[in-house]
Amino acid sequence: MSVTQQRRGRKIMMTPGELDEFLTTQRTCRVATVSGDGTPHVSALWFAWDGTSLWLYSVVRSRRWAQLSRDPRVAVVVDSGEEYDQLRGVELSGRVEFVGEVPRRGELCAELDTAETLFARKNFGLDEMPHDGRHAWARLTPDTIVSWDFRKLGGA
Repeated sequence: MSVTQQRRGRKIMMTPGELDEFLTTQRTCRVATVSGDGTPHVSALWFAWDGTSLWLYSVVRSRRWAQLSRDPRVAVVVDSGEEYDQLRGVELSGRVEFVGEVPRRGELCAELDTAETLFARKNFGLDEMPHDGRHAWARLTPDTIVSWDFRKLGGA
C-alpha cells in the first residue's frame, strides 16, 4: 500500500494514525466499479478496515459483485462532514480479491476471522458475524490512498 503524495493537498492529508482512526470509525463507503461496456457504477456499502485492507461485504447477486467478478479494479471513497471546513475523507484504489466461500455461509476461514469480528462489532454490536448465504467478502489492499481533512485548514 502506498499513500499517494499529494503535492497540492499535503496540508490537508491525514497522517497514518488519523487515517486508521477515520477508517476504523466510519461505517459507509462508496464503491466505484466499471461494467463491461465501460459504464461506471457507484454504490454504498458497509465495510471494515483492519489497518491494511478494506473489507467489503457485498450481496453476491448485485451489479457491484458481477462487475468486480469481471474486472476487480475498484475505487472506494469514505467521507464525512457537512460544512466545507468539516469535510474529510479517503479514496482507496486497487484490485479486490475474493476471500472465503461465495456466498458466505460461515465455513471456517482463518483469513476472515479479523475482518468478520471487526465488521460484526462495528455494524451489528455482535462478537460473531451472522451469515445469511447472500453476501461474500472482497478485500481491497489498496495500491493508492489519497486523503483529505479540511479541518486542518483552520476553519473548524
